Amino acid sequence: MFSCVKAYEDQNYSALKRACLRRKVLFEDPHFPATDDSLYYKSTPGPAVRWKRPKDICDDPRLFVDGISSHDLHQGQVGNCWFVAACSSLASRESLWQKVIPDWKGQEWDPEKPDTYAGIFHFHFWRFGEWVDVVIDDRLPTVNNQLIYCHSNSRNEFWCALVEKAYAKLAGCYQALDGGNTADALVDFTGGVSEPIDLTEGDFANDEAKRNQLFERVLKVHSRGGLISASIKHPSSEEWKKVSKGEREKMGVTVEDDGEFWMTFEDVCRYFTDIIKCRLLNTSYLSIHKTWEEARLRGAWTRHEDPQQNRSGGCINHKDTFFQNPQYIFEVKKPEDEVLICIQQRPKRSTRREGKGENLAIGFDIYKVEENRQYRMHSLQHKAASSIYINSRSVFLRTEQPEGRYVIIPTTFEPGHTGEFLLRVFTDVPSNCRELRLDEPPRTCWSSLCGYPQQVTQVHVLGAAGLKDSPTGANSYVIIKCEGEKVRSAVQRGTSTPEYNVKGVFYRKKLAQPITVQIWNHRVLKDEFLGQVCLKTDPEDLQALHTLHLQDRSRRQPSDLPGTVAVHVLSSASLTAV
Repeated sequence: MFSCVKAYEDQNYSALKRACLRRKVLFEDPHFPATDDSLYYKSTPGPAVRWKRPKDICDDPRLFVDGISSHDLHQGQVGNCWFVAACSSLASRESLWQKVIPDWKGQEWDPEKPDTYAGIFHFHFWRFGEWVDVVIDDRLPTVNNQLIYCHSNSRNEFWCALVEKAYAKLAGCYQALDGGNTADALVDFTGGVSEPIDLTEGDFANDEAKRNQLFERVLKVHSRGGLISASIKHPSSEEWKKVSKGEREKMGVTVEDDGEFWMTFEDVCRYFTDIIKCRLLNTSYLSIHKTWEEARLRGAWTRHEDPQQNRSGGCINHKDTFFQNPQYIFEVKKPEDEVLICIQQRPKRSTRREGKGENLAIGFDIYKVEENRQYRMHSLQHKAASSIYINSRSVFLRTEQPEGRYVIIPTTFEPGHTGEFLLRVFTDVPSNCRELRLDEPPRTCWSSLCGYPQQVTQVHVLGAAGLKDSPTGANSYVIIKCEGEKVRSAVQRGTSTPEYNVKGVFYRKKLAQPITVQIWNHRVLKDEFLGQVCLKTDPEDLQALHTLHLQDRSRRQPSDLPGTVAVHVLSSASLTAV
């Protein structure tokens, strides 16, 4: 997962360090200078800030003092408690922080070899689908010789301040870290996917069954190397902040163990408001843990005057433009399978010229579609799942879906907004996830000879009733046939009233040829034919739902067989009707 790392802004750490050592100078980063531009995206009044190197702040500076601990950190003067929380989580996983802080022993100060120090550091972050190597110098913002942002308990420990500076460089400036999102930082530290859970909305404190299920999921994420963060949305009142430590001790309001402590999971759900699970989704076949298949696709919301080329249609509230959004198809190949889906918008840098890089409100819907769909959706089908819409960098959804084919439509909340996004789909077996680009079958040089579709027909077989029975019930399945193309359902076992819920879409050249729906009974040696129906597909037929008696395969005068089948048929001369 960490094998390929890209140099951020084409700054090569090793080459820059060698050049500084050769010239016997300390590195000064031209891309993130020691100026107000690196502090603010808009002017903020305050005390004069002096940029100092660690050797000018304290004696004997170190990356780590007595190792790394989740209790090392303190927030600073910017509202980045979310970043401090993410760093604390990171510090609890040696295998992860050693990736974020590469070659940490080589980057550590060596008092015995002061000539090997060049005032340069580098850190790895996962950004928009790739690992980037961010180079910084060691000049840190101070007031009265004190670090004003993230700092450690030990005055001479600088790992968190330097990681924060590299992260601020990615964001554009320190002020851009004010009011961020812990879930985003956890993803940037790991390359995983974050799932935020609202404990209050879910009423986990009072619902024991839901709470136990959540505990099992949290435990699974933790046991497989993921990160967990819990938070409280509503802090203590402003009045408490004015009460001194001495006054609190007189009142008996003190915290005996202001660090690591134990509490029941029921109390976690009662007193915290949010939990973030950051999963490390393993895609290595060599692992003993569950291996996921990942599909990763880049896309964009773009504007165009032509509706067929516009790709910024907004959410489902905007029905006239919703289907103009990018569309991605994938398959669930097991009877009931867990699917993890995440979209991430490209982070926007904050600058003095352009201001804060605001996120768009984004989300996505998932639709169960025909088993043979190859072209873009143009009308509503069954909504299988839907994410929240939020102005977060990432939106995640975990869902269980039956076997079949699905379309994901990622959107901005409002139409007309533009931006790039990364779609990640995790399934148990390969999902064949890909973008749907064409609205209808393409015309080729062979179309004049072989013909071009004149009509599109969607066939939805809902179910059957009264099938020829056996002591254990029929193990039946459906085949929809049209002009040499077939769509087959899964086997419905042990019932004479199966629910197939299978759809096919057919672009038809030979309108005189009927579409047939056949029902078969699955047997060990040879499957048994239970009956069929031939469908009328007249676009003028206003009766969409048909319940038809099964018949034999006689071409001259078919006779009825036991059972009926319920079929929904939609036909149109417009190939972009479904």
